[in-house]
Amino acid sequence: MMKNLKKLPSKQLEKFSTIFTQLGLVLVLFIVYLILEHQTPQKSLAIIDFNPPEVMMISSDQDIVFVKESKLVPKIERTSTVFVADEPIKKVDNTIIETVLVAPKEDLVPLNIDALVTAEEPKDEPVETLPFILIENAPVFKGCEGLSKEENKICFDAKMKKFVQRNFDAQLANEIGLNSGKYRISTQFVIDDQGNVVDIQIRAPHIKLKKETQALIEKLPKFTPGKQRDKAVKVKYTLPISFRVD
Repeated sequence: MMKNLKKLPSKQLEKFSTIFTQLGLVLVLFIVYLILEHQTPQKSLAIIDFNPPEVMMISSDQDIVFVKESKLVPKIERTSTVFVADEPIKKVDNTIIETVLVAPKEDLVPLNIDALVTAEEPKDEPVETLPFILIENAPVFKGCEGLSKEENKICFDAKMKKFVQRNFDAQLANEIGLNSGKYRISTQFVIDDQGNVVDIQIRAPHIKLKKETQALIEKLPKFTPGKQRDKAVKVKYTLPISFRVD
């Protein structure tokens, strides 16, 4: 004969304690998941005031409304322009009294001829010297008379070149033993206000060539002197002489 044994209530609770523990754990995890997944909506905040308060508390469900304050424009008081009339012109007396001064008459002093002093005549000023290319009227070489100013200069140069070719001893260069090549003699002289050749200056590669050139220039005929503003002046002329030794 079997005997029915009634289960104790404490025994029954211990049997389901594990199930209750698992259900509680699942419930706690579910609540934590809901909390993590929940997002608070973000609201943008525009700050117009450049000096905001240090702390601003805004609740999540509060709407922000900004109100722009109107600027007060100060009124400008307009000043009126007032024109002041000129003062009336006063009439003055235009009568001018002229004062005439009369110089006293001086007694005339008779001229004493014996007391006159004879002044010396001024000494002649030095004659100006001008280069040939700048002279107004160049000296005239014999045979170039009656030409214009420009034609006279051209004729002078041509006559001078022809004179050198006829009177210069070209064989002297070979006699003094110069090496083959081209040589140059620089000559400069002045035609004074009387038409004479003076102040001869020569540079030559040999002393014999210098003497030959000196003798050549001294053979030049007398010129008609050059003029500047219709006054006879000295004229400086440069004569280069070139020759070649073969």
